[in-house]
Amino acid sequence: MQITETSAEGLKHEFKVTVDADDIKAGIEKRLREIGRQVKLPGFRPGKVPLTVLRQRYGSSVLGEVLERTVNDTSSAAMREQKLRPALQPKVEIVTFDEGKDLEYKLAVEVLPDVVPMNFAELQLERLRPEIPDSDIDQALERIAHQQRKDAPVEREAGKGDIIVIDFTGSIDGTEFPGGSAKGHRLELGSGQFIPGFEDQLLGAKAGEQRTVKVTFPADYGAADLAGKEASFAVEVKEVRELTPQPVDESLAEAVGLENLQALRDAVRQQIERDYGNIAQQRLKRRLLDRLAERHHFPVPQGMVDIELDVIWKQFEAERERAKQQGNAEPDEGKSDEEIKAEYRAIAERRVRLGLLLSEVGRNNNIQVSQEELNRALMEEARRYPGQERQVVEYYRNQPGAFDNLRAPIFENKVIEYILEIAQVSDRSIAPSELLKDEEEESEAEKVTATAEQ
Repeated sequence: MQITETSAEGLKHEFKVTVDADDIKAGIEKRLREIGRQVKLPGFRPGKVPLTVLRQRYGSSVLGEVLERTVNDTSSAAMREQKLRPALQPKVEIVTFDEGKDLEYKLAVEVLPDVVPMNFAELQLERLRPEIPDSDIDQALERIAHQQRKDAPVEREAGKGDIIVIDFTGSIDGTEFPGGSAKGHRLELGSGQFIPGFEDQLLGAKAGEQRTVKVTFPADYGAADLAGKEASFAVEVKEVRELTPQPVDESLAEAVGLENLQALRDAVRQQIERDYGNIAQQRLKRRLLDRLAERHHFPVPQGMVDIELDVIWKQFEAERERAKQQGNAEPDEGKSDEEIKAEYRAIAERRVRLGLLLSEVGRNNNIQVSQEELNRALMEEARRYPGQERQVVEYYRNQPGAFDNLRAPIFENKVIEYILEIAQVSDRSIAPSELLKDEEEESEAEKVTATAEQ
């Protein structure tokens, strides 16, 4: 095999590879003999079929098989010989080949860049520590108590705060519309669950009463075909049920399966701390990725950027289609596709660069994802689909590469934790309201980039 580099531009390399005809001939004969030991042909004993007969019967298929294997083996050998790490599958173009002659092909490959991580001890970051006031715990307990209220049927007119059980059928201009009907629907009057004005027209109703409720869908209603239209609902009240307040006391703790009110308070505090802690951790992660992006400027394989851009663009097109169907303003309205793609390409390049950097840090420091961590992630993924847990597990076990989707975020988080252990990270206490306010402002100011990095 002869390898000649014909082009080297940045991360792109092209080679001319020549494989001697005798090597291909030897490969074909070897494969034919393997077939000869396995096949049974009339008039020949097993393993005694002449090579000429095998060549006549299987020659064309064996030739294709040997060529494919030869190209795969020699291209891999060429990469090793040149000490190159391909970023993606190399592209092969056969230049010349005839039976009995040398094989010549072009090999084009984009390689991984040399990545030199910065000294992470130079990074200065701030970790926010949300301090949960007792008032937040009290409010959470009130919400739990609100959800735990009991109700019972009453023989009186329905008032604000009561639950009515209703059957209803909606129509526009006398024609029923999809999704406008239900039976046995529980509606808390005054809750604002329905179209504005719907609940008010059912105040004072009694069980067994029928009413016609007329409303106008809001102009910004989610279903574009209903937005701004007048609708009529034929409503039959099946029951009026009175809600009994649930006090925040020991009985509330018992209702949710805990020993006492203090245990419930502790559980609520822990959950709120976890929720806010996750928000703060995601913010710290974004800040870290921003710093890493600012400090690393190595070239990235454009083939990898193209793949990442394709993923982003498909997500954008799906979001744009949803906006059209709902009658909402399209994302990035007023910009051409070329302008939008240019912006997204910059995001794709940033993603690829950060991914290569984190991968190199993990490789250099032997950071790995254990089987136990993968199994735990698989169980968490399965729990997202109640009743289909077995199918989810089987999918991941039978689908090649599916576990990579579970492994990647675990690996990334482990590398980030490794970097944060080295970096200078100071802590600052913050009120939950301030944390959420900052998150909302950041989301508005850096919506696209923040989404790309989460």
